[in-house]
Amino acid sequence: MSGPAVTPVPTEISIPVSSPPPPPVTPTLPIPSTSPDLSTPSAPAAPAYATAVWTAVASADRDYYESVRAASGPDGESIPFPAYCAERRFHLSGSQMQIGRRSVSRGVDPEIDLTGPPADPGISRLHAVLIAEADGSWSVLDPGSANGTSVNGTEIPTGDRVPLRDGDRINVGAWTAITVHRG
Repeated sequence: MSGPAVTPVPTEISIPVSSPPPPPVTPTLPIPSTSPDLSTPSAPAAPAYATAVWTAVASADRDYYESVRAASGPDGESIPFPAYCAERRFHLSGSQMQIGRRSVSRGVDPEIDLTGPPADPGISRLHAVLIAEADGSWSVLDPGSANGTSVNGTEIPTGDRVPLRDGDRINVGAWTAITVHRG
């Protein structure tokens, strides 16, 4: 008795492999310029915004969390410190970068999106803004977040632009630290 013919199954399958896509290109903003005054031998150069390479590294800060928890009283006990929080790195570029949590319904899409996981419940949708300065440095401004922003342990007043230096630590929310690095 013979049955239907059996087609052998290949032991090796060849799947076409495409080359990986090119890395994303970070758009560069044109450097503001002014026409030089040809009647003057040395016209001032136009400012170059954020020409130095800066990086912001977001992580969980246990010491900051403990200070927030102590200041919050019984309410602070309800917010747990994350068991694990990977560092997130953000290249600073452009004239400003918003820090906060994404919200599709409110149209908020910050460049430094701290939505999570883990999600720090103390971070506002638009918590702070990093602003590029003409000399290539950055400043931070709190536009009116619910829980405030501090730099190197000192709370900054709402609306004040605070200059940043390499290694400065910005604390937002219940346990988030953002350390800025130049170079």
